[in-house]
Amino acid sequence: MRRTATGLIVLMAALFLWSGRYLGEHPGWGYLHAFAEAAMVGGLADWFAVTALFRHPLGLPIPHTAIIPENKDRIADTMAGFLRDNFLTPAVVGRRMGSMNLAGAIGSYLADPKATKDSRIQAGAGELAVEVLESLDPDRLGTQVRSGIKTQLGKLEVAPLLGGMLEAMIADGRHKPLIDKIIRWAGLVLEDNEAMVREMVHRRANAVLRFTGLDERLANSVIDGLYKLLAEVLVDPEHPLRNKIEEGLEDLARGLRDDPVMQERVERLKNELLDNPAIGDWWQGVWERLRAGLIKSIRNSSDGTGPSYIGETLAELGAALRDDQRLQRQVNRFTRRTAVGVATRYGDQIVQLVSETVRRWDAVTITDRVESAVGRDLQFIRINGTLVGGLVGLTIHALDVYVL
Repeated sequence: MRRTATGLIVLMAALFLWSGRYLGEHPGWGYLHAFAEAAMVGGLADWFAVTALFRHPLGLPIPHTAIIPENKDRIADTMAGFLRDNFLTPAVVGRRMGSMNLAGAIGSYLADPKATKDSRIQAGAGELAVEVLESLDPDRLGTQVRSGIKTQLGKLEVAPLLGGMLEAMIADGRHKPLIDKIIRWAGLVLEDNEAMVREMVHRRANAVLRFTGLDERLANSVIDGLYKLLAEVLVDPEHPLRNKIEEGLEDLARGLRDDPVMQERVERLKNELLDNPAIGDWWQGVWERLRAGLIKSIRNSSDGTGPSYIGETLAELGAALRDDQRLQRQVNRFTRRTAVGVATRYGDQIVQLVSETVRRWDAVTITDRVESAVGRDLQFIRINGTLVGGLVGLTIHALDVYVL
């Protein structure tokens, strides 16, 4: 564009010289001569103006030229102030974010099958998740999570919560399968410990029973009676022992909810468990297995060797964001508050970063960057100046001939 604008001025200069040789032969040559003369002046004037923005024309230190290099610090401060006043004030950020449904737009994009099948999106999301998981310090994170769980559970009164859960189970009848499992478990325990029961009966029998061998029959009777009792309780929903178990559970639920002594015992047991180092070691192992499993699953999903968990997760997230208006409002509100918070806390730092970055540019750098951004339009100014100047010269010549 620079060569085009310069070539147009050269063309006007050649036309000016050529038409000047034939001024006396025909009046039309005068119009052409006037057009070329004014176009050449207009083009040169706009060349000077455009060049003066970035450098000294012809290298001459003419005052008020090389405007951008000479005033780059002031330009940096002006850009920073414009950015702060129009983009990074909390009121502006809040107003502009309030008119955007960012969650809905993201949801519609992620719910699109084409987006979720895009391997670049899946690979990018998977790599980000893997990097986050791998960058976490296992010991430090395990300690932090363990400390956080301990703190939160220490504040929580477990006994009333357990009592309420147990009462809800009894009210809904969900405790009955639990009782059946306890009875079956008791039967298995008895089966595994028959020898111990027999030994207990033998030790407590007197010498006469042992001499006559009745102790063995007594042990068999005790064991058979226990098996029979467990079977009857298991098959009879109205068995008295089952009712006693239910009454015991109801008493336990009431005690957990209302009895200060029982609540104190439960709290003491809870604190002892939380202070036990074995619990912390157990959590550490659970976290490490969970983290390793997540990393393996994500990598298999990203490279196509495993199920596409990432794509399915992104699609489900997108559908939820797209269809759930309440979720959209919550996400948009969170995003707006986050953006306003960033503008409030870091707006001045962002502005200062812009200003200092532009200030550090040398004259050549800032000139090249600005000229690369708007240089094409500036060359159009030169071309338009040449043509408009020619038309003005043509008009003046016509007025001089016909009016003056």
